Amino acid sequence: MRRAGGLSRAGHGAAPAAGVMRAAASAFFAGYHCFTSVAALLALPFSAAVLVAEAAAAAPAPAPVALRALAARLRAVFAAAGFPPSPFFALLEAKLSQTVFTFAAALPFALTFLLLAKACVAAMLRDDAASPRRHRRRRWPGVAALPACGAVARAYPAVLATHVLGAFLMLSANAAAFSLLLLAFGAADLLGLTSRAWTLALSAAGAVAYSLAVGVAAVVCNLAVVVAATEPGCAGHAAVLRACVAIRGRVSTALALALPTNLGMAAAEALFGLRVVAQRRRDGRLAPAVAAEAFSIAYIHAVCVVLEIIVACVFYRSCKRSEADELRELEPEEKGDLQA
Repeated sequence: MRRAGGLSRAGHGAAPAAGVMRAAASAFFAGYHCFTSVAALLALPFSAAVLVAEAAAAAPAPAPVALRALAARLRAVFAAAGFPPSPFFALLEAKLSQTVFTFAAALPFALTFLLLAKACVAAMLRDDAASPRRHRRRRWPGVAALPACGAVARAYPAVLATHVLGAFLMLSANAAAFSLLLLAFGAADLLGLTSRAWTLALSAAGAVAYSLAVGVAAVVCNLAVVVAATEPGCAGHAAVLRACVAIRGRVSTALALALPTNLGMAAAEALFGLRVVAQRRRDGRLAPAVAAEAFSIAYIHAVCVVLEIIVACVFYRSCKRSEADELRELEPEEKGDLQA
């Protein structure tokens, strides 16, 4: 009976989403000056590149040549695959082309500033038993000061390799989702389910399935980068596998944790388009006051990026604590069985 109770408790040992968010907020305010310094020095260039690329991709006219070519290529691929013409696929084509354009435009900043920010934040939140006692906090020992440049530089190759592998995994997840959509619409066409109602129902179901698949893949890839920055000697596929094991049975919690920070970044991008891009199109130039507002919005976006990294680090730490609790609860029972 004691073993069954221990297993049931261990199965729910990971902190819920609200507890992880509270711990992440506590860690952020405990090292507020250090984390905001990381946001201003490392995450801000990446955020500025993302905001500018998003504004260029969302511009009605003239759209960048690369974006127009990418949209035309996706339209041809969807038509060749046999997807029926519908508002869902038109919206998916537009959003996917904008996402790919933004990813490609901000890729140099992501491979440098963003990864350095992730390595820096992970080093600040890493448990270090060898740190001096005067620098330790009761719960978060590593937020007393910024990490040494050598520690960040040593973690960067593993973080870079894991990030590149995660980009290929995201591409594979999108390809798999589109393949499943193609099979679903092909089966519906063979069964004669080609009415407007069936097309709308399949489009809605496909949107939900696509969002879940891409969301889970993004959560795993982001957590894998945190694993690579936290665990020495763990990079690439090993970090991805460890991230998959960590979120086993906690996928809903991981998705719930990714929602607030992503909503914050989306709100910053929308605010940038409303306050900065709209004024630039209306007046033909960027006023000094609006330029200062653009800098403030980019800084808010950078703070959201840092908060996302902190949440991922705290969530991974809670998953490790849950696995350690499972091992501690199983070990006495095994010893008792041997003595008996």
